Amino acid sequence: MRLQSFGAACTVTGSMHLLTLDGGRRILIDCGLFQGGGEMEARNHETYPFDPADLDAVILTHAHLDHVGRLPLLVNRGYRGPVYCTPPTAALAETVLLDSARLQVEGYRQDLRRARRQDREHEVLPPLYDEEDVHRALALLRPVLEFGQATDVAGLRVTPGRAGHILGSAYLLLESADGRLIMSGDLGNRKSGLQLDFTPPPQADAVVIETTYANRSHRTWPATLAEFSDALRVSVRAGGKILIPSFAIERSQTILHTLKKLMDCGEVPRIPVFLDSPMAARATRAYFEFGDELVPEVRDALRGGEDPFAPSTLHVVLTGDESQRINRYDGPAVILAGNGMMTGGRIQHHLRHHLWKPGTSLIIVSYQSPGSLGGQIVAGADTGHLNTVKIMGEDIAVRAQVHTIGGFSAHADQDDLLAFLSSTGNPHVWLVHGEVAVMDAFLPELALRGLKGDIVPDRQEVDLLGGGFSGGRPSGLALDDAPPGTRSEAGE
Repeated sequence: MRLQSFGAACTVTGSMHLLTLDGGRRILIDCGLFQGGGEMEARNHETYPFDPADLDAVILTHAHLDHVGRLPLLVNRGYRGPVYCTPPTAALAETVLLDSARLQVEGYRQDLRRARRQDREHEVLPPLYDEEDVHRALALLRPVLEFGQATDVAGLRVTPGRAGHILGSAYLLLESADGRLIMSGDLGNRKSGLQLDFTPPPQADAVVIETTYANRSHRTWPATLAEFSDALRVSVRAGGKILIPSFAIERSQTILHTLKKLMDCGEVPRIPVFLDSPMAARATRAYFEFGDELVPEVRDALRGGEDPFAPSTLHVVLTGDESQRINRYDGPAVILAGNGMMTGGRIQHHLRHHLWKPGTSLIIVSYQSPGSLGGQIVAGADTGHLNTVKIMGEDIAVRAQVHTIGGFSAHADQDDLLAFLSSTGNPHVWLVHGEVAVMDAFLPELALRGLKGDIVPDRQEVDLLGGGFSGGRPSGLALDDAPPGTRSEAGE
């Protein structure tokens, strides 16, 4: 079994892993978009280092953009084979990819208009794909993977297990004459308040495992809930708008469910809640169809005809005009809007209107990369030195109260990853989807448990059943090889 990673190797975005088996069979695991700006996103435009037409199959672990976002591009460049996934992943992938295409086309048109005024339109890169490309990719989806059931994929026995990261997320047991391999995809946080925990995987010869938070532990769910409640009560007393930037899949549903619980039990006052994210509204429909993956409290509510994601004061905002009208609403209100790192989306309009007002509260419930708008605001709140930020070309004063709640992550922490590996026997463990320094800190934890660990190098082929590298690190790999703060927006 040989593996080449063309994304999520020494970084946490753009997941794409090429598995080559006996007889030359080639299977691509995930086909994600690079996110994080600049040099990172430039990789999306690179030519594939393999011929897409030569692939025997593609398997998707889940529907986050950094795992499915280049699939239309793969099809555009010649892939015509099947794309295997779970049914919830197929449902969410349609929403994610169509939204991605729309944003790319809109962004291209805006950039082109600006560039023409400066006589540099030749510098503007075209969108990676459009909606027509997305529909061609969706036509290849084969949503036949069911947890615990084996499926033949190009002569390979594939058994998905519940990963507990988002709806439909799966880790993959891949069995052939070469051996037994587990590809973890993204694993869930067992302290999460929405998804069921991942199921223990079986024994394997090799495990390729994500390491996003492999050097730390998350806050407990009760502690996270208490911190969130306190921030909401303080914010309501301040009397202004409560802005919560949020990703459309998993995080928005978790926050809505949490708000409903806190309001129903009287922990926080019943104030208006505006969900200003059409994508989140569309994604939430899938949670009604596939509720068996959710914790019993939410699953049972869905079975009983209740909407566990609808606080009694919820208003779903669909149009741009409706979104603008929210800013004219008097009194405290929660505004839940994308995107999670504040690098785009409707949240920017609300920040421009309210961030400069002392009564505003900004509650941050997801990771913010240092280079993002959210990262700048968090760093300024920590040091007390940030006075203004640039939003939509305008300098905006930061006078809002900033609350950072760190326990909502949908990713496994170090304890979760070690628990996942505990049932796999004595496999060779290969580390992907992590920053180099984080993976380097995880290697000694594996060694303490008698496991051989190795960092998967970017684009370099490795023998998954071979000896690996001395000390677990590819030759020449430095701790600062990966750019800091590149955790995927969609995947956090």
